[in-house]
Amino acid sequence: MGEDGTLAYLLDLDGEEIIYDGGYVARFRVRRVGVSVEKPHGVSYALTFHAADGRRLMGYDNAHRVSHRGGRFVEPQTAFDHWHRDEMDKGRPYLFVNAETLIADFFDEIGRILRKRNDG
Repeated sequence: MGEDGTLAYLLDLDGEEIIYDGGYVARFRVRRVGVSVEKPHGVSYALTFHAADGRRLMGYDNAHRVSHRGGRFVEPQTAFDHWHRDEMDKGRPYLFVNAETLIADFFDEIGRILRKRNDG
């Protein structure tokens, strides 16, 4: 599937919810927006994973800027793309490569969380 296909697939996920065993829920909010410095790929997105009680456990979004991590020689990211690794994470920059990678990264993180919770 080319970039146009995966971007269309990402846009089609808007409003969808995937319910996992244990009541976990993956939620998708995705819409096309004008291309800007903050959203250079022309998409506004929030892909989130929630516990059965509704708490957000992890998410990828581009709703706001997050501070960069690193030394003074690390150039801050201008795009708003970031992710929250857990429910306490205020956000860390995420390098949006394409829609396919975003979707894969999101589902990989869901797998990591579920493995951690099932092992712990």
